[in-house]
Amino acid sequence: MATPMSALLEDVSREHFPKPPATLQDVEEFERRVGWRLDSDLRAFYLHCNGAALLQWPDSPYEILPLAEIVRARVAIRREDSDEWGPASMYALCYVRDGNYVVLDVSRQVDGRYPLIDGIHETWPDPYYCKQIASSFSEFLEQVLRTRRSLYWLGV
Repeated sequence: MATPMSALLEDVSREHFPKPPATLQDVEEFERRVGWRLDSDLRAFYLHCNGAALLQWPDSPYEILPLAEIVRARVAIRREDSDEWGPASMYALCYVRDGNYVVLDVSRQVDGRYPLIDGIHETWPDPYYCKQIASSFSEFLEQVLRTRRSLYWLGV
């Protein structure tokens, strides 16, 4: 059974390095800027903390970006806002070192939540390598907090 988002957020506050929360105005400004709405997991997270470093500080293997730093994945990964470098519906959500990101796919939802994709810099945006790693932000967060290791989805 999945851990409730409220329990995950308590864990982030207790054992990790959250930033101060975003305001409702911050969330609304973000949604206007990007043209899509945060799902319930993401809204809860950002109203709890506007980004966070998970597992260790200062060299965290997971840095969930603050709202102001969320951009299209192709811009974050390839530094170009061009269809050649992936769809406009993919957004970099979490930096995972060496130019790699966990990417949010806002073109579709699973049970009202956006799926997350492995944004490997070297192979972006090839779907053969850049596969879905979680069906929601809460699933991703739960796996990070449970496994307590970098790139849990690679099984190494």
